[in-house]
Parts: sequence; C-alpha cells; structure tokens
Amino acid sequence: MTNEKYTTFKLKVQRGIARVIFDNPPVNLITPIMVEELHNFTREVSADNNVKVIIFESADPDIYLAHYDVGELNEYPDEPGPKSSALNPFVALQEKLRTMPKATIAKIEGICRGGGSEFVLALDMRFGAIGKCVLGQSEVMVGIIPGGGGTQRLPRLMGRSRALEIVLSGMDLSAEQAEKYGYINRALPPKELTKFIKNLANRIAAVPLETIAIAKKSVLNAFEMPLVEGLLEESYLFAKAAALPESKERMNRYLKLDGQSRGVETTKR
Repeated sequence: MTNEKYTTFKLKVQRGIARVIFDNPPVNLITPIMVEELHNFTREVSADNNVKVIIFESADPDIYLAHYDVGELNEYPDEPGPKSSALNPFVALQEKLRTMPKATIAKIEGICRGGGSEFVLALDMRFGAIGKCVLGQSEVMVGIIPGGGGTQRLPRLMGRSRALEIVLSGMDLSAEQAEKYGYINRALPPKELTKFIKNLANRIAAVPLETIAIAKKSVLNAFEMPLVEGLLEESYLFAKAAALPESKERMNRYLKLDGQSRGVETTKR
C-alpha cells in the first residue's frame, strides 16, 4: 500500500499496523473524495494479510475530523425521495470498517464532531487525549439530525437518554465526559495516549490474523443475535479458532514452557 493514490490522508504501514493520518486542510472536512478514498483503502487493506491493526489519527493537532461538508449536505433536494434500500456511501464505509476482520482504533487528539463522531463510532475502539479531544453531534445547530449513523450507534453505546442529550443539545463533550458516557474507551493525558495506543496495537498485531477475525466476529454477534444463539455460535467459533495450526503451535509452546505454573500465571500480562 502506498500514499500516492490518496489525497485526503497519509498512510504509514509497519509491522502489521497501518496508520491512516487524516490530512485534508484547512479543517479536515469529510468530503465525497475522502469517503471514496477511504473505500479504496478499505478494499486494499482487506486484501493485505500483513496488516492486522488500523489506527486512524490526524495530522492537524486541533482537529481530528470536523464534520461532513455542509456545502454538500445543502445540495439535498427540497423534497426527500423514497426511502432507499441501500446504505449511503459514508455509512456503507462505516459498515465495512465495523465488520472488517481486522482491529480498528481511533486516536482522537482534537475536535471530532458530526460525521467525524459518526466515523469513529463505527470503529472497534476509541481513545481521546485529555484537554484536546472534543466529541459531539452538532447537526441540530443547522437544523438537521445525524445522518451518518449517529442516532443508531450512540444509543447502542450509552443508552437512549445520554444519546438524546448529545443529539438534541449539539453540545461538545470533553474526553473525560466522553469516557464516562461510554463514547470512548479511555481518556488519557496526551503524553500517555501515543504510548498506550502503540502498545495496544503491537499487542493485537502479535495475535494471529485469523484469531483477530474470529474474535471480532463473535463480539459483533452479540449485537445481532439472541443470547442463546450467540452462545452457540461462540462455541462453534471457539472450536474454529482452536483448530487453527498457529493456535495449536502456540498452545503446545505454552505447555512446553510450563505456562500453567504458578510463576507464569501470576506474571502481569
């Protein structure tokens, strides 16, 4: 994978980790071009078995992703057409990332509102820098509602009442408040954020690609299946993971190294 074909973000790949660095001056707007390029990237990275983890970050120290280009939204017709049976390109992109058999992480160190918020909500994990990360769904301020997944993903993360507080007020949330609401995984001091995400990404990248894919699929099933059906599917996926040649090799190595001894079991991991 190379940078040459992308104009709205930079791409760096090393040791199983791809870093997508948004760089769309002056304010990192989400545009149709960015969405198209991200679709192209998802197709490319899906076919690359060397990449296990994708980190989405920003080249702008103050703005992660501002929002979707309002100029584009203002071109909507005066009368809505019939309800579509297909997802719009932006939401379809999010679904690709949500279901992709690789781990996706948002490293948020600036403003992330509207479509920016909706984008990170579709990722597997979100981490925010204290004093820098700002999250919110500001669409009501211009008379519209979140149309890129915000009204569907937020309630699933934090419940109806908190989601409505965010959607109807258009207020910003700090990293600390976002963590409390379940908007992000953790709020960390800026100096600790990079180190934490690097360590997390490296740990995940050390896991077999097939195991990452199976684990992610099983967790996603919890949102799409009744409990008993999900448990049955988990047992099947567990057996599938245990049958992988690399899993067998790793378990045998663990046993040969006396991994179940007290000394190993009490070691921090």
